[in-house]
Amino acid sequence: MDRETAWRLVTSRVGNKNLRKHMRAVEAVMGSLADRFAENRDDWSLAGLLHDLDYDETVNDFSRHGLRTAEMLADEDLPPGVIQAIRCHPGHFPRTSLMDKALYAADPVTGLIVAAALMHPSRKLRHLDLTFLKRRFQEKRFAAGADRGQIASCEELGLDLDTFLTLALDAMKEIDGELGL
Repeated sequence: MDRETAWRLVTSRVGNKNLRKHMRAVEAVMGSLADRFAENRDDWSLAGLLHDLDYDETVNDFSRHGLRTAEMLADEDLPPGVIQAIRCHPGHFPRTSLMDKALYAADPVTGLIVAAALMHPSRKLRHLDLTFLKRRFQEKRFAAGADRGQIASCEELGLDLDTFLTLALDAMKEIDGELGL
């Protein structure tokens, strides 16, 4: 599956524009992580872009989140590792591959970064820095849906929190116009 086909699938299945932006942000972070680890950028980016494809269907049944996307994509031409990472990202299965671990950590960090941008006086990603983001990370009530433990699982990738937050922030800054931030 190429990126254009994947995006058409996203726009046909995901009605919420903010969720599409989230999926695009995770795509960007996953692409940067792939570069960092000398992995296949296209595959990792597709995992990020498609990871919440089933969200509209599974919002009230989290136990099926990720599994339903895997079912939707079963007949598509995707590497098995992409499907596996999507299945693992909600935390239902052990994370065994580097891609599994990356998607698990990348998913919530994008929400933290968006919330931090919206709180920043400029309301722009380009004005965020690591210090501002780390302060928000340490405030447990801030962006409470961005699971800090899941973000901190970046250590499973061999990345410390500062490195991971910087990588994710820089990736999202590259697409700030698409994200409206």
